[in-house]
Amino acid sequence: MSVQQEAEVGGEALEVWIDQDLCTGDGICVQYAPEVFELDIDGLAYVKGSGEELLQDRGATTPVPLPLLTDVVDSVKECPGECIHVRRVSDRVEIYGPDTE
Repeated sequence: MSVQQEAEVGGEALEVWIDQDLCTGDGICVQYAPEVFELDIDGLAYVKGSGEELLQDRGATTPVPLPLLTDVVDSVKECPGECIHVRRVSDRVEIYGPDTE
């Protein structure tokens, strides 16, 4: 992922993370935003870091690139495992995801 402007809501930078305990491995997130998500050999989805590496630490986050915000939000909405979370960086409040309902 090249250096891109990060998505903001109300002037706040956003980040995304996946709860692998809930991931069903369907890969819908990868279909929507392959620049942000990837399935690993374990069959679960992970977010990618700036160098395309998978961030496999529990709760690892990556910035949401502004051009991909819609794709990431669509991933959140379509995920059967309800395991994708988008939150503000500043206060870690979830903006999109299962904890916003």
